[in-house]
This record gives sequence, structure tokens and C-alpha cells, in this order.
Amino acid sequence: MKFLFDFFPLVLFFVVYKFASGNEAAALAMAEHYLGGMVSGGKIVADQAPTMLATAVAIVATLLQVGYLLARRRKVDGMLWVSLAVIVIFGGATIYLHDKTFILWKPTILYWVFAAALLVSQLVFGKNLMRAAMEEALPLPDEFWPRVGYTWAVFLFLLGALNLLMAFVVFRDDMGAWVNFKVFGMTAIFFLFTVGQSLLLFKHIPPEEA
Repeated sequence: MKFLFDFFPLVLFFVVYKFASGNEAAALAMAEHYLGGMVSGGKIVADQAPTMLATAVAIVATLLQVGYLLARRRKVDGMLWVSLAVIVIFGGATIYLHDKTFILWKPTILYWVFAAALLVSQLVFGKNLMRAAMEEALPLPDEFWPRVGYTWAVFLFLLGALNLLMAFVVFRDDMGAWVNFKVFGMTAIFFLFTVGQSLLLFKHIPPEEA
């Protein structure tokens, strides 16, 4: 359930983008009706509508995630607050300026913020965020945790760089292909890395704790 909750905005972004791309006239009408007053110049071009609608829905979905947790008096973790800030700022810029560049940068900014947080917390404050998140499932010896933190920081930095490569070079003229890569490709890479690292680390758990 948590997996579905975390990916709720991403799934909605994908569904709305694909629907809008296949129904251009209806998408343009909806974008003009709901977003026309939020864009500079007040004019939306047909091929901009799918991205703008999908972005608006992702912003609302992330706000609903935070609102739901607050209403249930549950903790909103730092990652979700950062996600909310990034999607509101970069998604808002995409809508207001009707420019897809900002939403293309959004995953990279998010991954790089998390990578920086891992490094700063570990190097400056002596706190290993990956240990705090994973230690219950992986009770590793103390000496392994700094390595885990640095590995995740490097991985997130490279994932952010990969997004820029795909968005602005490989799929430069194909927004739909980038959306597919963002939803399926990057999710698969993240999942495979998580599983692969967990399997590698599992063998280092002391036998009495495994």
C-alpha cells in the first residue's frame, strides 16, 4: 500500500498525460478552462495541454498526499515535503510559463536534493540517513553504513544526470517517450538498484541477527 501511495502522483501524471495526448482537442479545452487564468499571456497551445494538465494533476495529487497524512495525524516525512516543494515550484513554473523544461528538470532536482541531503547529513552532522531508514530491515555492522550512504548519494546523482540526458538529448523532441522513461525506466532502475544493493548487503548481516 505504501508503494502505491508514494507513486500516486507519478501514476496520475502518466495516466492524464496519455489520455490528454490521445484527446488533443478535449485536453486543450480543459487546459484553457482550468489553467487559462494561470498562464502568462493566457494562451495555451494544443501540444502544451497534455503536459500542463498532467503537471497540474501531479501537484494536486502531492498536496492530497500531504493533506491526507496531516488529517490522519501521521508524520509527513522529509522526502515528501521536499517532493511537494519541488513539484509546486517546478510544476508551477511549467504551467505559468507553459514551458515543459521545468517539469523535465523536476526529477533531477529531486534526486540531487536527496543526494546532497545524504552527503551533508553524513559529512557535516555525522548522521547517516540511509541507516535511519534501513537499519531495521538490514542490521548491518557499523562500518558498512558510511559506504551505504555514499553509494546511495552517488546513485541518486547519476540517476538525476541520466534524466537530463534522456530529457534533453535522447528524447529531446519526444515528450511522450520521456514520460514513458520517467514512469517505467527510472522506476525500474530505482527498484533494481534497491533490490540489488539489499541482496549484496544482506550477506554482511551477522549470523545471529540474520
